[in-house]
Amino acid sequence: MRGSVLRLTLDRRVALPVGATLMAPAVALAVGKFRWESWLTDGSGLVLGATGAALLAVALSGRRPDWVD
Repeated sequence: MRGSVLRLTLDRRVALPVGATLMAPAVALAVGKFRWESWLTDGSGLVLGATGAALLAVALSGRRPDWVD
């Protein structure tokens, strides 16, 4: 699981649509008022939103070097 997420973040062309796809349901859950909402949907929305935001940030900013000489 960890390796696949790392490969995903290293490829900016893939990280952008996946990040946007993960952000869409999180935003819909945060903005909308649904009758079927529960603590489980709130938690999964937070996790999906945070992961999507991180992928979007990586896709838009690009890779940075690990250290500077």
